[in-house]
Amino acid sequence: MPSCLLYRPLNARPPRFYRIELAVNLFDGVSVLREWGVAGGKGRSTVHLFDSLREASVAADGHRKRMLKRGYNRA
Repeated sequence: MPSCLLYRPLNARPPRFYRIELAVNLFDGVSVLREWGVAGGKGRSTVHLFDSLREASVAADGHRKRMLKRGYNRA
């Protein structure tokens, strides 16, 4: 299940988004997909591969906690 976070700055800047998703790949591994950028604009993405679901979920939780500390909120 993807986790979507949204950051709305107080000034006139457009809101930013951050999305994290776990996905099982074809080679018995788990991928952590991350996407981020300005809402309505071209975003960036990255994929990290892990051997187990536990490792992938720990990494995804770490990214999610870091973004929550930076001011992002659950969308």
